[in-house]
Amino acid sequence: MQPVTTSLLSVVVPLYNEEDNVALLTQKIHESLVGYDYQIIYIDDFSKDKTKKVVKDLKDDKVHLIELKKNYGQSLALAAGLDYAEGEFIITMDGDLQNDPSDIPQMLTYAVNGEYDVVTGIRQKRKDSLVKKIPSKIANFLVRRVTKLDIKDNGCALKVFTKDIAKDLNLYGEMHRFITLLAFLEGGQIKQVPVKHHARHAGVSKYGLERVFKVVADMMLLLFIRKYFQRPIHLFGISGSLMILVGVFINIYLLIVKFGFGEDIGTRPLLTVGMMFIFAGIQLFTIGIVMELLIRTYYESQNKRPYRIKKVSVGGQVK
Repeated sequence: MQPVTTSLLSVVVPLYNEEDNVALLTQKIHESLVGYDYQIIYIDDFSKDKTKKVVKDLKDDKVHLIELKKNYGQSLALAAGLDYAEGEFIITMDGDLQNDPSDIPQMLTYAVNGEYDVVTGIRQKRKDSLVKKIPSKIANFLVRRVTKLDIKDNGCALKVFTKDIAKDLNLYGEMHRFITLLAFLEGGQIKQVPVKHHARHAGVSKYGLERVFKVVADMMLLLFIRKYFQRPIHLFGISGSLMILVGVFINIYLLIVKFGFGEDIGTRPLLTVGMMFIFAGIQLFTIGIVMELLIRTYYESQNKRPYRIKKVSVGGQVK
């Protein structure tokens, strides 16, 4: 396939303990992008194996290595790569060779000729365990039901972004899983295309059952931002009113019991337990949202980033 653009491409790949995959991945990217002007940006998320050494030993001038000072997780590692990327089109993918770089030229065609802001893959014949598939299906279903974005595969890491939309993404928590939705909320035009999917070449998956809960929590936050961010009174006002009504009915019932039947209500748990649970739930929920918004404000208003880079090297040499 002939190159569809002469613009610089940035291939952004977070890495964590991928010493046995990164050399072959680099080779496959080179083979897939013949004729293109591109840079490969690896972000080492404080790997415990020899991933950094393998990347540096490549001595490849197209390969940029960002070393983070500690393990921040995939979302912040990806954020570091997106911030560093210089290309007009930015490609993201995983470092485990499950994504196939040979799909990139076709996706670029859609991004350039179709003028899409994001081209995202739909993994065909997915080679993953049920531990990864089930949460992914739940998330995909929730996104389709609650938003106007019909995304069939939110979990596919292989995506092509325009520089403008990629630089506007703010990734926290496990938000990389909903990066397409974030782009959509920024006004991005989305295109989905089928892509190949392979079994992991080497190493072990970093996906555990505990991440299911993180995905659900981040999904709830995104849905809140989507529906109530500009009008939180629609959520808190209606919920609060319903809770007040419940409280009023409880008090009316207790007044009837006291004055109609002469019973003592001062020691009855119904008087306090219900209200305690209600207020505790409201407080926990609102504190979580307020804290999230405060964190976003802290980083964005001061132009701070929630990660620290130890060093950057190009072609194996410190930049």
